[in-house]
Amino acid sequence: MARTPKNHALGKALRQAREEHGLTLRAFAKRLERDPGVLSRWETGDRTPRPEQVAQALTSLGINGERYEEVVALAHGADDPNWVATTLPAQRQQLEALIDLERRATKIIEVSPLMIPGLLQTSDYIGAVMKGGGVPESELAARTSRRISRRESVIGHQPAELVAFIGEAALHQVIGDRSVLRAQLRFLDQVAAKPNIELRVVPLASGWHPGLEGLFLLIRSELGEVVHLENRKSGLFLWPDSTSSGSWAATLSSWPAP
Repeated sequence: MARTPKNHALGKALRQAREEHGLTLRAFAKRLERDPGVLSRWETGDRTPRPEQVAQALTSLGINGERYEEVVALAHGADDPNWVATTLPAQRQQLEALIDLERRATKIIEVSPLMIPGLLQTSDYIGAVMKGGGVPESELAARTSRRISRRESVIGHQPAELVAFIGEAALHQVIGDRSVLRAQLRFLDQVAAKPNIELRVVPLASGWHPGLEGLFLLIRSELGEVVHLENRKSGLFLWPDSTSSGSWAATLSSWPAP
C-alpha cells in the first residue's frame, strides 16, 4: 500500500507516542501482542491500522483526552489520497505533516499571488498576518515560532530546492506596517542569493496565470508529488494518485519561464 500524507502523519504520531514512553518497537509489539513488522509498517505509513487498533495502542500507553481523540481521528480515511482539514485540531495536524514533508523534500514549488510565500515570511510578517486573521494574543508567539520553523527546509542543513512564484501585488501589499514590509523585502533579497532558491515575480500585466486561482505548494519527496492548499478556514492535501494533484503539476510544467 502506498503512503498518503495522512497515514504518514498517523505513523509519525504513533512512533512519537511509543518513543515518549521509552519503548522499543519489539517491546511495544509484545505489549500489544502484535508482530513487530506490522507495527513498523504502521509507523512508516506503509500499512494503515484501523481506528480501533490505534485506540488500543494509545490506551496501552495511557494516552487519553484531546491527544487520544486527535490521533484516532487520523486513522479515519487515512488511505484517502486527499486530506481535508476543517477543524483547528485537524489543521494543526496538517501543519505538522506539512513541516515534516517540507523537511524531507528535494524540491518545493510555492505559488503565492497576494502574500509573501509562507516559507520565506519573516517573524514580524507572520505575526502581522496572524493578528489580522484574529489569532488570540496568547497564541501568537507559539504559532509564529512554529510557522517560522518551516524555513529550515530551504535554508537549513541540506536544504530543498525552492522555486517561489510571487505575485507583484504581494511586494506592495502592506501587512503590519511599512517597516514590516521593508524588512520582509530585505529578507527576500538576502535569500535570493542562495543557490537553492529561485524567486520569480509574476507581473500584474502578465494576464491569466495559475496563481490567480489561489496560493498552493507542490512538494516533491519520497511520497512523490504532493500538493497543499490552505486558507483561513481549511487545509487540503492532494496526493500524487489523485487526478487533481496531477493537474497542478501539469499546470506548473506549462508555466513559461521568465
